[in-house]
Amino acid sequence: MNAQPTITVDLVLDRQNARDVLTGVLHAILFHRLFGTVKPQTFEVLDVTMPGVSDATMERLVQDKVDSFWRALEGAAEKRGQLTVTFSEKKPKKSWFQVYVGEEDVPWEQWVVNAELRQPRGERDRLAFDATLTNALRKAMMTMLTHTASEKGRAAVPLITNATGISPFPFRIAGIVNGVELP
Repeated sequence: MNAQPTITVDLVLDRQNARDVLTGVLHAILFHRLFGTVKPQTFEVLDVTMPGVSDATMERLVQDKVDSFWRALEGAAEKRGQLTVTFSEKKPKKSWFQVYVGEEDVPWEQWVVNAELRQPRGERDRLAFDATLTNALRKAMMTMLTHTASEKGRAAVPLITNATGISPFPFRIAGIVNGVELP
């Protein structure tokens, strides 16, 4: 069995753009990996257009996770953390003697967004900071497109056996700040 692919996005954020950037990145990941009927929307973040999912439940989930992550990051001694999006599939769970005992979620892909909070000093630093963040967002979008369109990215997706809802696969968004997983 192949190990699940892990795709990493590294971002250095400031207070002014952090929530918008994290919201856009999470929506872009979901846009590329939800296989149900997805109504698209776009996010404009620092001159980068990012795709998103126009669904009240998804929007609320992303906003709740970004808000929780942001509060933890603001209060942390080290201004670093991770948001992870893990996609799984339901598989039969068996006991020692091959007896069916229910289902378990088996991850098939994980996205890790490493975020570090820094604050630019002065206007010149602000312009350089924004340019660097814009380039990081463009690189993140290219990573998403390249991975999801690649043979390896397509091969990671299990067979879709249940086509109901916005996602045929369970997924989880988790935040980790200072080694502690957020609720």
